[in-house]
Amino acid sequence: MNINASIIDQRLISVGNDIRQKSAEELKITDDGRLKSLAFVYLCARTILDLEDDDAFDCLTEGGGDFGVDAIHISEEYDGEFIVSLFQAKYKNKLEGDSNFPEQGIESLINAIQYLFNPAAKLEHINQRLLAKVEEARSLIRDGYIPQVRALACNNGLKWNASAQEAIERTGFGDQVTWEHVNHERLVKVLQAAKPVKDSLQLSGKAIVEDMEFSRVLVGRISVTEIAALIERHGERLLERNIRRYLGLQGNRVNEGIRDTLNSDEKNNFYFYNNGVTLTCDGFSYNALQDGNYQVRVENLQIINGGQTCLTIHKTLRENSFLHENSQAYVLLRLYQLPSENRDLVQRITYATNSQNPVDLKDLRANDERQQRLEIDIKQLGFNYRRKRSDTSTRPIDITSGVAAEAILAVWREKPHQAKFFSREHFGKLYNAIFTDQLSGAQVVIAVQLYRIAENRRKRPEPTDPDIVRYASCFIAMQMGRKLLNDLNISMAEVSHQNFKSAQRLIEQNSATYFNDSVTDIQQALQNLYGQQGISLQQLSATFRRGDLICRL
Repeated sequence: MNINASIIDQRLISVGNDIRQKSAEELKITDDGRLKSLAFVYLCARTILDLEDDDAFDCLTEGGGDFGVDAIHISEEYDGEFIVSLFQAKYKNKLEGDSNFPEQGIESLINAIQYLFNPAAKLEHINQRLLAKVEEARSLIRDGYIPQVRALACNNGLKWNASAQEAIERTGFGDQVTWEHVNHERLVKVLQAAKPVKDSLQLSGKAIVEDMEFSRVLVGRISVTEIAALIERHGERLLERNIRRYLGLQGNRVNEGIRDTLNSDEKNNFYFYNNGVTLTCDGFSYNALQDGNYQVRVENLQIINGGQTCLTIHKTLRENSFLHENSQAYVLLRLYQLPSENRDLVQRITYATNSQNPVDLKDLRANDERQQRLEIDIKQLGFNYRRKRSDTSTRPIDITSGVAAEAILAVWREKPHQAKFFSREHFGKLYNAIFTDQLSGAQVVIAVQLYRIAENRRKRPEPTDPDIVRYASCFIAMQMGRKLLNDLNISMAEVSHQNFKSAQRLIEQNSATYFNDSVTDIQQALQNLYGQQGISLQQLSATFRRGDLICRL
């Protein structure tokens, strides 16, 4: 028995219990055998993409008419591109971990990629969850955005065989599709990320070390081979405080530039072209009697900026053994020893070194005064505001900061298109517009309740629901908020703990009416926009992404 395969198998028991009710309601999966396989797909998507529980479950498409795609995730568009992650999982109850990912599974993924991302191909015999996602991707493609596809083959065994690799190479997909193998070994590495890293860094040449108000700073130069070896030893455990998962090489111009420089005659100038890496630790020591080339021992090492650089270096050198053995490329290294009791300083440094980039910053905003105030305010209303990431599953009374931001932006700020499609900026450029100083806990909870009604219907539509229900949840939530305020005869600014119970009673009594009336409003707005002509699912997706209807509602 493989120990890591056993660890994942045990975890699937608790994961299966967590998703049992939702899988029965949304996917009609109740059989224990199928539920275990579903739990494995869910665990892979949640872990590899670093998703919240609800977002990970929303990716699941397993069932009839899934084209061999068990889960799909579509990123926001950025710089003319968007990333689609396709998961196919094959889970075996035997835990030796010695079976290859089946060749047939690879062929199914190849067929899915060839078919699903061709907007001209007619979709037949496809389940509704997958259809909604695919039409969203096709709508982006028709608008000129380029899909970068990640095909993730997941199992509790070995990578696919040589024959399957040949099938991949015959596709001619080129750099637009990357293939990744995810198994128990990789999952355990990520899940163990919280374990402190203790290691040594071999620097090259001179270095500067300075004490600064109970902290220490080391600035030096490190070989890319040392970086690659460090990542090889510890992997994503080094990135616990880094706010980004690895974006990959294909479709990411910065990472492609790093790779191209390392593989070119310019590799010796890599030091001058790259911004370097920033690391924090609880303590470091070295032999100060040396003139240079220090070997620095570090405790609790973390990469807080430059994780993309490090992982790209590792991937590039792993693919180019000659470069790994002969590289003279170096990277600027900044190592900060920070007082362990001052975690706010770590947060501020991490934010300062990363905030120039378009990334999800909710983890870095967790200690913001407004987030702390909302946590207290919402707790007094009987709910739990999760401003920090947690491994525990969410309960009905739990409100994550990510869901709160999307709900507030849709319901109260009346920007449903930004709520749905600009989540990367919810804790960046849009943060101050969403989380104003005047925002109360009551406003957050009510917005989330309305948003959840629309989202739950999106995930589990009634047989008689029109197609817009799967695409317009944020618009529906906005309209529901307007109707609630009208019944309360107050403005949004007047929503507080004083009228919170009255608002909740109205939501409980009228939620179905609010929802149905909001759907009717949106259908009328669509008719005013398009007239009597038929509207395809791709048009629907594009319409709600652009926010064309806001001024008509």
